[in-house]
Amino acid sequence: MLNFAKIDAVRMLRNRRYLIFVVAFPVMLYLINANIYGKQTDARGVSFSVTLMVSMAAYGALASSMMSSAVPLATERQSGWLRQLQITPLPSWAIIVAKLVTALVLVLPSLLLVSLVAILQQGVSLPPGRWALLLLVMWVGTVPFIALGLAIGSVLTADAAQPASMICMFALAIAGGLWFPPEIFGDTMRAVATVTPSYHYAGLGWSVAAGQGVAAVDVLVVAAWAVVLGGAAAFLYRRATVRG
Repeated sequence: MLNFAKIDAVRMLRNRRYLIFVVAFPVMLYLINANIYGKQTDARGVSFSVTLMVSMAAYGALASSMMSSAVPLATERQSGWLRQLQITPLPSWAIIVAKLVTALVLVLPSLLLVSLVAILQQGVSLPPGRWALLLLVMWVGTVPFIALGLAIGSVLTADAAQPASMICMFALAIAGGLWFPPEIFGDTMRAVATVTPSYHYAGLGWSVAAGQGVAAVDVLVVAAWAVVLGGAAAFLYRRATVRG
């Protein structure tokens, strides 16, 4: 199972789209916005350089979660590779776990690189314990998005899975307030944002970075989405492999 996950991870790290849109793009957005607004502070008195760091790291992690799960699974299902795996001693649950592990590994470059750039370019400084908690919650919090990607990859072809995952990725980034505060779109958008996993995922990071600990409501919403989307992904994967 670990070798299978390793192969998947290496393949994605060689993918130029992954390197550009998942690793480089969030860093570029952070540098542009932080150099314009970084010296300002939000309502909690937290520097925008810190708030933007969390937002862009969350966007990169979200994008990585979707790209490293949806399209690879759809491609393998369409090519017959999953059918070949089914006749090996590797159990079906191990394939899903390997996909989850691979996606979690591929989330780390975005989280770490945006944080490193924030430290070096904007002088962001947090206590070591807060850094550790911030990276942990933002790493584990990507599980719902990985599950969504696996669900997409289980029902769509490779050609359809890529645009579908990108649409979901951008919609979640916008609705979750990762690019713009939801308040600027009015009360309706604010109401929509509060039920999305991306908003509460970023909320975990924003709260920790501000020194306010982990917000219970954010944990509950992200966990609920993880259960719902994880269940959907497992069901759709089983149905897809049985039909295959």
